[in-house]
Amino acid sequence: MKKLTILTYPDERLKLPSIDVVSFDRKLEELTQDLIYTMKTSPGCVGIASPQVGVHRRIIVVDTSGSKHRENKVSHGLLVLVNPIIIQKEGEFTVREGCLSVPDYTGNVKRHYWIKVQAFDVKGNMLEFETEGFEAVVIQHEIDHLEGKLFLERLLSPKDLFRRKVYKS
Repeated sequence: MKKLTILTYPDERLKLPSIDVVSFDRKLEELTQDLIYTMKTSPGCVGIASPQVGVHRRIIVVDTSGSKHRENKVSHGLLVLVNPIIIQKEGEFTVREGCLSVPDYTGNVKRHYWIKVQAFDVKGNMLEFETEGFEAVVIQHEIDHLEGKLFLERLLSPKDLFRRKVYKS
């Protein structure tokens, strides 16, 4: 496993949409292991999408199990989601988001409180699950990366952008 280099705003590659994964092979498993390692070795990180490391495939990794976020009501542990889509969503709330690709800022955005997700695991098995609160926010945030969007595009207003607190390694 290796720690991958994170693309940071304003890198134009962050705006590119990702394509579906069609081969569930060893290369996919290696990439997901590198994504997991990168996420776990990045302070404060609870999710990462493959476009953030310059790989424009529809792959996200999420793990909110250790988060102390006040909206962390549900956690499915470590999730590796390939070709994820949100098939249902309900409720909206405002939440402060940060991002490895926008390291110096956080911002207030609106997200759905509850979502139902379909995806594949790294072996190509179909997954379907529901989640809410913080885990739902993180999944929505990471799926945005797959579409070439950053949380900056979802800010409630320009006044809703804040300097990020510094995490210790």
